[in-house]
Amino acid sequence: MSYLLRLVVPDRPGILGAVATALGTAGIDIVSVDVLERGGGTAVDDVVVELPPDRVADSLITAVTAVPGVRVESLRPFAGPLDTHRELLLLEALVRAGSGTPKLLAAELPRVFHSGWAVVLAGPPATSTVLAASEAAPSFDGVPLPWLPLSSPLLLPSEGDWVPPRWQELAVEMMASPLDDAGTAALLGRSGGPAFRRSELLRFAHLTGIAATVSRLPPA
Repeated sequence: MSYLLRLVVPDRPGILGAVATALGTAGIDIVSVDVLERGGGTAVDDVVVELPPDRVADSLITAVTAVPGVRVESLRPFAGPLDTHRELLLLEALVRAGSGTPKLLAAELPRVFHSGWAVVLAGPPATSTVLAASEAAPSFDGVPLPWLPLSSPLLLPSEGDWVPPRWQELAVEMMASPLDDAGTAALLGRSGGPAFRRSELLRFAHLTGIAATVSRLPPA
């Protein structure tokens, strides 16, 4: 089974090698590594690993925390296709998407950001419409969205006053980014954390900004 580990590690040469060695010694394979943030002497890494059937998830924590200075911020099961060029593939697909841009973003953004679901919303807060949604996205019927319309990307933590109680129980962390000046926005969510970081929000805003620009180009 695959798991996503979010690690906070000392930002020094060899630390990822030490983590890889610790996991390898425990018989755990690394599938992918994404460096999310660096600064202040630390780095934040998302590591997807494959756990052997005879191992429990706690063995992941035991293995990586044996490396001095490494802290596990979160651990959760991970499912979905993996490749090292997710963002490039999405950008390439956007060029051909045209009117299908909302559907493409809803389907592909969760894979880029290791999140659970995505939706594309349009309209004012009281009467917003879901233009496209990934398979795992929750229902937005009757859900108030006071943060619409957006003028800039926004982190939306699970304890927000507008968040439905059930979503709060599931610790649904979210971030949103505008797609145009008419109130259309993309929203990403993941249940059980970890919370989206500012570096992820900036990547998200960059991708949605490109999507908005490409969607306005005339057909090739």
